[in-house]
Amino acid sequence: MAENGNGNDALNSSNGAPETTEQTLTNGHATSETNAPLTNGTTADETKPDGQDGDASQPAENVFKLVVKLPHSPGQTEIMVSSQEQVQDIRQSVVDTPDTFQYSCFHLEHNGQRVNDFVELSEVKDIAQDPTLVLKEDPYTEAQARMHVVRVRELIGAAGDRVDYVSGIDAGTSLCDSVELPEVKKGGKEDDSNPVAHYDLNAPASVSVLLAKSREAPPKTVKSLSLSAWNPPPYHLRMRGHLLYLEAKTLEGEQFYVTSHISGFYVNKSTNQKFDPAPRITEKSSSAHSLIGLLGKISQTFDASFRKLQEYNGQRDPLASYQLSNSIPTAPWLVSQASTQQHQSDLTRTQEPYLLAGADNAETLRDWNEEFQSTRELPKETVQDRVFRERLTSKLFAEYNEAAVRGAVLVGRGEVQPLNPTEAKDAQIFVYNNVFYSFGADGVGTFASDGGDEAARVATGKDVQGVKNVNQLDITGLFTPGTVVVDYLGKRIVGQSIVPGIFKQRDPGENQIDYGGVEGKDVIASHSAFVEPFAELSKAMRVKRHAVWDKEGKKHELEASVETKGLLGTDGRKYVLDLYRVTPLDVAWLEKHRGEGATEEKRYPHRMTVLRPELVENYRIVKLREFISEELRKKKEGTEAVKSESKDEVKDVAKDEVKDETKAGAEKTADSEQTNGESKGDAETQLTNGDADAPKEAEEPARQQDAVDMSGFSFSLNPDVFSGQQPETPEEKAEWERDEAEVRAVCEYLTAKVIPSLVHDMKEGDVGFPMDGQSLVRDMHKRGVNARYLGDIARSCSDTEDKRLLALRQLAHQEMVARVFKHFCNKHLRQLPPCFAQSCVSHLLNCLLGAEVSGKPQVEIDEELKEMYPAAEADFGFEKVTPESLKAELQRQIELRYRYEIGSELVQTGREMQLLREICLKIGFQLEAKEYQFSKDAGKVEPSLQEKTSSDSLKVPQTNGVHAPSAAEGGKKKKRKNVDHSPHRAANPSPTRPNTTFHPDNVFNIVPIVKEASPRSILAEEALDAGRMSIQQDQKELGQELLLESLSLHEQIYGILHPEVARVYYALSTLYYGLEEKNAAVELAKKAVIVSERTLGIDNGETILAYLNLSLMEHATGNSRAALAYTRHALDLWKLVYGARHPDSITTINNAAVMLQHLKQFHESRIWFEASLEICEQVAGKQSINTATLLFQYAQALALDHESKDAVKKMKESYNIFNEKLGPDNQNTKEAETWLETLLHSAVSQARQQQAATAMLQNRRIVRQSGRGPQRVQPLGGTRAQPPSVGEAGAGGQGSGSSRVGGLDQRSVEDIVKYIEGERGQTKTTPKKKVGNPKRRQQAAA
Repeated sequence: MAENGNGNDALNSSNGAPETTEQTLTNGHATSETNAPLTNGTTADETKPDGQDGDASQPAENVFKLVVKLPHSPGQTEIMVSSQEQVQDIRQSVVDTPDTFQYSCFHLEHNGQRVNDFVELSEVKDIAQDPTLVLKEDPYTEAQARMHVVRVRELIGAAGDRVDYVSGIDAGTSLCDSVELPEVKKGGKEDDSNPVAHYDLNAPASVSVLLAKSREAPPKTVKSLSLSAWNPPPYHLRMRGHLLYLEAKTLEGEQFYVTSHISGFYVNKSTNQKFDPAPRITEKSSSAHSLIGLLGKISQTFDASFRKLQEYNGQRDPLASYQLSNSIPTAPWLVSQASTQQHQSDLTRTQEPYLLAGADNAETLRDWNEEFQSTRELPKETVQDRVFRERLTSKLFAEYNEAAVRGAVLVGRGEVQPLNPTEAKDAQIFVYNNVFYSFGADGVGTFASDGGDEAARVATGKDVQGVKNVNQLDITGLFTPGTVVVDYLGKRIVGQSIVPGIFKQRDPGENQIDYGGVEGKDVIASHSAFVEPFAELSKAMRVKRHAVWDKEGKKHELEASVETKGLLGTDGRKYVLDLYRVTPLDVAWLEKHRGEGATEEKRYPHRMTVLRPELVENYRIVKLREFISEELRKKKEGTEAVKSESKDEVKDVAKDEVKDETKAGAEKTADSEQTNGESKGDAETQLTNGDADAPKEAEEPARQQDAVDMSGFSFSLNPDVFSGQQPETPEEKAEWERDEAEVRAVCEYLTAKVIPSLVHDMKEGDVGFPMDGQSLVRDMHKRGVNARYLGDIARSCSDTEDKRLLALRQLAHQEMVARVFKHFCNKHLRQLPPCFAQSCVSHLLNCLLGAEVSGKPQVEIDEELKEMYPAAEADFGFEKVTPESLKAELQRQIELRYRYEIGSELVQTGREMQLLREICLKIGFQLEAKEYQFSKDAGKVEPSLQEKTSSDSLKVPQTNGVHAPSAAEGGKKKKRKNVDHSPHRAANPSPTRPNTTFHPDNVFNIVPIVKEASPRSILAEEALDAGRMSIQQDQKELGQELLLESLSLHEQIYGILHPEVARVYYALSTLYYGLEEKNAAVELAKKAVIVSERTLGIDNGETILAYLNLSLMEHATGNSRAALAYTRHALDLWKLVYGARHPDSITTINNAAVMLQHLKQFHESRIWFEASLEICEQVAGKQSINTATLLFQYAQALALDHESKDAVKKMKESYNIFNEKLGPDNQNTKEAETWLETLLHSAVSQARQQQAATAMLQNRRIVRQSGRGPQRVQPLGGTRAQPPSVGEAGAGGQGSGSSRVGGLDQRSVEDIVKYIEGERGQTKTTPKKKVGNPKRRQQAAA
């Protein structure tokens, strides 16, 4: 990755000095999308010129210590609070604090007055002067008692495991605590072991890297705590305050029946046979307001075991154990068999629905639509208003998404009765939990002319993205329904909040829809109330106001596409629906691949080929620049007063103007997400891109802004061209032709400019190289390229020997195969009862990935169960699929969907695991974690596995630098590698049957794949942006304050466990490092890792980058061994996600070499430099500047390892390349020349010593044999044959004779060490310049 221009290359300096590391961590890897400029919802006047938002930049005021008086021990607790916090936040702090766990039903008082939970502390009178609140216990209601029981069961570890069909097995897992870090010995010293010793960079990935370290079982506090069989209380006792009856079994073996009363909990006289809820009057009689307090009184061991449980829970990072509330946790695609065997007997698990929702389930029924729209109508004038509004919005979307997905799973499994059971299955609709469900299929023929079910499926996905964009724009007076799309068991299910009036039968003559197409394009409505909000929406989305015609030829002027509908709800609100056609159709693709001349078998499956909004925005920027250039040309011709340099200045102004206006331009978003590769910009450009130009331009804004009048520019597209509209008059036809020409120009821009530019940037390393298919498609989307162009990208990489492009083609192949297999698998799962899904999935995977093991895999299915389903209700067509028929169908589908001939090799040898991962993530499979056999000899010969992984586009011989020098050591290495991974993992010795790779019992679960429409927080991003800008302007104190405010806002609005919070942790860790707050940077980097693992996935690309970032931060604080441990884990994940030898792994391997050098492990360091150089030569070529940079570092490493001759050779190669590419006057060339002279001098000195020593040994052979004079011989043997002696020499570990005889050689090497580590004052700056970013070297060459 040396050519990628990543700021991390600063760390690759072989000196490992802190000042060079500093350059690295200021920028680190690709920053998250929180680092990008604001994309939506901001207006020009919201942000001040200096980058400080008037609202967001207000710091938290009056932070003080609040004392809360408690009714029981410990008597009081102290909390640090802000005057801007709400009282309910204080309540939550009390509930979450270990000393006050037992309180759940209480209120707070100040000076004897009850405090409202929903006011801010600043509104409590005299709270600053007397910061003391008193906690008063309240009487329970039945609902509060039920929630108290649920919470106490969780706190004391009595809740057992839950089966959640939404999240899946082991959802929200974190592996960060499972990474084996060096142990700290007594005295505070770290273990001297090397975490990457004998690490094989070419070995295949092991699935054990995805498994958490097994832990001891948590200590028990009670045997059981459940609802009693005597529930519910009879009428007369309910009148006396009885709420629930509980049954508790203590560790001592005693059984107690407990009454939940409005006043608290007490032990009653009931038994299994006799009901007597009166208080027991014995020595064991007891009562307490909290159930925890009662258990402590009736069980002598409870308090001690409860403390042990808290200590046990405290061993993990709190972030790894918190329950996710504002996002759906990510389910891993590989699951340990042990995770499925932890099911415990727990009677109360079946009672939890009652405890959570009451007997009639009425408490969980919510009017989702009213909640959404009421939240949108909340005020947003002040910071407090915006925080409250966005916080409520985030929480509401999370709760709705979970409820909607839960219902969609039940609909997909056939558990919900349809409202129209007589209709065809695809046309059936459902209502569950106040959510309206329908299938993403063409059940009523709406898309019959556009591709039927294929078009309907695409339209639902585009619709949810359109709803998300509208939510982000936050247009006043325009409302959207809550929308979720769920793919589950082959079905696409759409869940929407019920819009009031959508089912209302209108009067005769009235339309069901008030704006847009009512019945296709035949009837068109144009209610005047929708003109203004739709005009504002269309302006933001670059949609042109245009005419459409109904079936009678009547003309209607619409602000949006005819497919976009407006509905006036019975609640008086204006709703926008069906946002799947916001942008025009990709007419070039349709005419080429779905033209009238093509046969049905060869036609593209549907007409729903819309252009992406990002492409439209990018093209708008191009047109804007052309407009500015033309205006400048006219101005220059008409006015001689314009200076010659004004054109460039105004271009810069326009460029920044474009960046401020753009909502989703690729030039901003290309650096906004940490989705791929490690390099997104060098150390200088990352922080100075975009907004950093503002201070320079602020000096004379008036003159520059007046240079070009922007009012004459406008850009919008007609989304209804090429969709069957028939203009009437010549003027209308001319206008329509102009609209068509504009759309064709955008399509031409996509194929002629954007796609070649994307391929070129990946070839040159200008952007990070994607890790997997998911990140590849995300990179395409950010530039406005649809996934259907994967074939074009693969084709553009075909006729080349460039290793990066071959790797890109390999990824594109893999992604196309995974996508068409998803469609094929979904087709068979769709009409199959859920109980046969395991058989179907395992058989299809065998046909795709296990064909080499068994050419004719047999379907494993329960024939007796199969007979219970008539043929009309279940389609068992998957049983007829063979490897040959599957291969032919997938090849046909790739040709059909991507217009690409993939050839005979669908599955690339050695990359079966990577393809399996892509398939599982796309369809939601959770498979057993085991080493699957993909070839007959895979399990027999272990080395063959290693050879297979090198058969990708970066194939090299097994003689990579990181290998054991002998066969014996190689055996040790393999053994040690297993020791590193397997002891703490769950062993999976599942016996592999000889006939097939996969079996039905390997398929543990299928989780739903969710697309949702929740917007990002504008306020939190404004604060982050303002903080970064302040730091760029060298206002560090203000910048830090704003960064803290941004972090607080992110955590308040999203909750701690959310992908956006992970990204802001990542971004802030790099910013804090640049501010010399290195300990804070490490803490934030670790939080980013854990939150990314739990919300994005343990092997997601962003998670891997977060691990690499954490390793750099740890190294910067001097904790290099821990840094290497995290690097090793990241490399293991990387190999599982991509395979060995990813093009961007060069930087990571180099960083590891620098860390080893820092630990004085020079020989190991040299091996890692060698591996990095080898991959770079493969990827960038042996004569590239990047290779020269690595040769420079490798030569230094060889010198430290006492390999002076080889060091001279490599430094000479580096010098020759620099001299040829950059010229003799370039700084890099001069540095290489200086080092070459130094190393030559050292090599000559060593050679002379060697000759003298050899002669001496020959003359004194008799003396040497008699054992005299060892001190003169010892250093000579250690000069080259024992590389570790370099470190020993540096530590002064040699004898006096050694010091005298080896003096010249020793001083020479020490000079080299000082050069590299920056210890000599006169040469301290040279290494820093020398390891300048390779991208800058290329720029200098240009």
